[in-house]
Amino acid sequence: MDHQNLELIEKIRQQFDNTPYPRIPLEESPKDNSELLYLHNLVTAYYFRNRKIINTEGKVILDAGCGTGYKSLVLAIANPGAKIVGIDLSEESVKLAEQRLQYHGVANAEFYALKIEELPSLGLQFDYINADEVLYLLPDTVAGLQAMKSVLATDGIIRTNLHSSNGRAGVFRAQAVFKAMGLMNGSPGEVEIEIVRQTMEALRDEIEIKAAGWNADLAQDEGWIMVNYLFVGDKGCTIPEVFAMLRGADLEFISMVAWRRWELMDLFKDPDDLPPFLAMSLPEASLEERLHLFDLLHPLHRLFDFWCGNPARTQAFVPVAEWTQAQWREARVHLHPQLRTSQIREDLSNCIDSQTPFEISRYIIVPTLAPVAIDFTMAAWLLPLWEGPPQSVVSLVEKWLQILSQSGVNLEAVSEQTAWEEVKKLLTRLEVFLYVLLEH
Repeated sequence: MDHQNLELIEKIRQQFDNTPYPRIPLEESPKDNSELLYLHNLVTAYYFRNRKIINTEGKVILDAGCGTGYKSLVLAIANPGAKIVGIDLSEESVKLAEQRLQYHGVANAEFYALKIEELPSLGLQFDYINADEVLYLLPDTVAGLQAMKSVLATDGIIRTNLHSSNGRAGVFRAQAVFKAMGLMNGSPGEVEIEIVRQTMEALRDEIEIKAAGWNADLAQDEGWIMVNYLFVGDKGCTIPEVFAMLRGADLEFISMVAWRRWELMDLFKDPDDLPPFLAMSLPEASLEERLHLFDLLHPLHRLFDFWCGNPARTQAFVPVAEWTQAQWREARVHLHPQLRTSQIREDLSNCIDSQTPFEISRYIIVPTLAPVAIDFTMAAWLLPLWEGPPQSVVSLVEKWLQILSQSGVNLEAVSEQTAWEEVKKLLTRLEVFLYVLLEH
């Protein structure tokens, strides 16, 4: 590594030694944050890729760039029985991460002050790697991806992200301002943070770099200013550059983590009535081209947050929407682990009792664009998913028929075939967002 890159890495290390991140209180627990746990659960990524359930017991999970260990704690809670390994450039951050997991009673965890490029020295292989908010700081992103690939299990999955040049354009312009002011020549600290705060507050509200993202409330947090306006090493990229990096590291793009929020056709008023050129060209566009066009048209996302893994390791499966009746009859339904809580079960029961829709998306909104609600009568036959082991689709159909019978519905008007179609329709809809996981 050349002298310039070594100097940059040292600045980044000093920055996080001086201002460890994230600045989340030691005692704060994510155990009730269903969405955060869903995002960091290996079950989510593995099912999305293979449409199969994986048991996290005994798995080894890496938190690359663990910082003060909050995401390491999330990973431990979201993946019961897994071993958590955290690494970070900053020794101070690693100490705080160790304290955090000890405080919360997580014994099966270990931490190292280590560069990502030095991962092979651990002699470990990982089933899941979480490299959150770190890859864009590396002088050589491909080398970082290659290092993670070298310690990834054959069918393992990496979740990582890079900053969007378009989605973060306002912040990058502000960083350029503060570089020009000399605030990022060394390792920024309290003095530089206060200068940023005073400068931004002095600007008129309509000035572009202020209007583009400055938040006076968030700016009271020194860490927020540091990881935005004074972020040493921060850089953005485009979708084609992301795919080029993955090819350079011999990794396969799986999906954006919030996949439904990247749907190109949702940007058009009427997707079924496009101008002729678009109607002919868009269906032929590759996934890379569609994501790139989305980012150009609507740079909504600060991060390109995605899953990737070793090439050609996706297991073949038939999409649920294409299942035969025989496959449905053999199928079992799993509730996503992060929805299986007593509070959500109580909320569901209350909706049934009060005869109001059950808005399941209020707990996990990552993959949705609009609220996902279930009619209270249909929700009633989902209760067994909270009360016991995975259910067969056959048993859920029987439960639905039983509910209809008890409610005085004329069962002659509701045939078994109709009940099957209603159950299949709802399960298919919920499986799209991985609220339920289906196996046959």
